[in-house]
Amino acid sequence: MIKIKQTVIVEGKYDRIKLKSVVDANIITTDGFRIYKDKDKRELIKKIAEKTGIIILTDSDSAGRRIRNFVKSCVGDIDSEKILNVYIPKISGKEKRKNNPSKENILGVEGTDKDLLIGVLQKFGVVDINEGDREDRPYETNKTITKTDFYEDGLSGGRDSSKKREYLCGRLNIPYMQTNSLIETVNILIDYEEYKKIMGGYDGESQ
Repeated sequence: MIKIKQTVIVEGKYDRIKLKSVVDANIITTDGFRIYKDKDKRELIKKIAEKTGIIILTDSDSAGRRIRNFVKSCVGDIDSEKILNVYIPKISGKEKRKNNPSKENILGVEGTDKDLLIGVLQKFGVVDINEGDREDRPYETNKTITKTDFYEDGLSGGRDSSKKREYLCGRLNIPYMQTNSLIETVNILIDYEEYKKIMGGYDGESQ
């Protein structure tokens, strides 16, 4: 498994599951064409692109190309060095969970072999940061926000956890997320001290 500093943009949850099996990275889904109407997610992608850079890894069919181009338009005039396009090869076939192949009869990200995915990422210049020295990783903070922090601060495992996550998402102006995705995203956008300051302002009524 390789660790990636950039956030990876994929189309759907099954793409995310497959990619999570080969990379340690924050992964955001466009939910297919839903991103066209999801202003909050577009803003989130733009924020994260500015913070960590993004890797766009959509399918190689016509729908994937349209979504890729739309994501690129969402980040506007951001430094082009912060956007990396990675393309999987066009391989005929269908995903195991599907009864029928796609319209263009080619595999998407979820159907691509794990070793091939790693090879493609490396081919397009994705760097495994586990191979670098710690001082070369300015995006990493000394203290990260963990599941334990979320539990202790009531964002998971409690009666009002959903409400507290809504509050945190609202303060960060990002879409509502479940625990694991929110932890990954918060660690990109803010540091531990800012997180604690935000949650210290929660009074049970704030939205």
